[in-house]
Order: sequence, then structure tokens, then C-alpha cells
Amino acid sequence: MKHLFVFGKTRFGPAEPLLGSAGILGLAALLAMGLPSAGGAQQAAAAAADDSAIVAEETGSQGARDAETMAEVADPLVQLVRPGASVELDDLMWLHRPIVVFADSPADPRFHEQMERLADGAEALLERDVIVLTDTDPGVTSALRKKLRPRGFMLVLIGKDGGVKLRKPQPWTVRELSRTIDKFPSRLREVEERRGS
Repeated sequence: MKHLFVFGKTRFGPAEPLLGSAGILGLAALLAMGLPSAGGAQQAAAAAADDSAIVAEETGSQGARDAETMAEVADPLVQLVRPGASVELDDLMWLHRPIVVFADSPADPRFHEQMERLADGAEALLERDVIVLTDTDPGVTSALRKKLRPRGFMLVLIGKDGGVKLRKPQPWTVRELSRTIDKFPSRLREVEERRGS
């Protein structure tokens, strides 16, 4: 399956074979460079929906259906992945469970693998109030790097209380992450509250 990511009037896609078929890597690379801003995520999703009309003109009605499907696929990814350089963890406390993915370069194969795995399970992560923060520039000393002190590739899961719950030097699957999150007392309370309402 090929994905097309649309930011404004610029289209990125389909993903290069070297990057894998998930298509998240182009988005992750843009976010690692700081584009679009965290506040622009909703704007990017809106632009993707607006551009489906342009794609329809270019490719006919089948293209319109494909563009709508691609915009729907891109929407969870835009909600899920954000550049880590501009985010303060204190602002996310009690709202989200950040997963921070560090690498020394956006070309790191472990970074690519991790982002593909996260993209494949975006819906499950969003259901658990997860956001993914990426930081692939060790030259810029971001607040995340100062606090978490990564060495090369590192995956860090942070709870809603702001505490570090998990550090891994290798990529993890969404299933492994979901199982870990589902054991948190705060997650158990959330599930009970949702069942009660």
C-alpha cells in the first residue's frame, strides 16, 4: 500500500522502496526537521482534505476516492507524530503518554524501523493517548535530550504523570508498547471509566 502525504500544496509520496511501504518515514523526516510545526498538524490534515479535489481533477473520480482514503490514512499519523524539539514534556502531563524516538540521524535504520512500526499501529496508540515525539539531531540540545540523555537510537515511553516508564535501545512493536501501557494504573482507570459511561 502506498501513502501520499500532503502539506499545503506540496505532495510527498509514494515512499521510496528503501524507506519501506509504511510511508511514515517522509512525514517523520519532515517532522524531525521541524516541519510542520506542532500547531500545524491540524492545518496539514485540512490541507490534505482540500487537496483531494485537486487530485480528483488530475486523476478523475478514482483518484478522488484514493485521495480521500489517503487523507484519512494520513490524519492519524499527523495526530500521532510531532517534532520533539519544540515540545515541553510538562505541557503534555496528564494529557498524553509521549513516546520519544531518538536517533543520531533520520537515516538511522532503527529509526526507520521504529517509525514504520508506530505507523502501522497508529490507531491503537491514539486510543491510548500516545503521541510520538521525534528527535534526530544530536547537534541541537533540545529539552528532551537534556532530560532523557539518549545515546544513539533510543525509545522512551513516558507516562501521563511525566515519569519515564520504559527505555529501549532497539525498536519495539506497537503490540509490545500497548501491553506495557495497558498495565499502567492510569490506563486501567481510563478503561473502567469508558466502560462505565
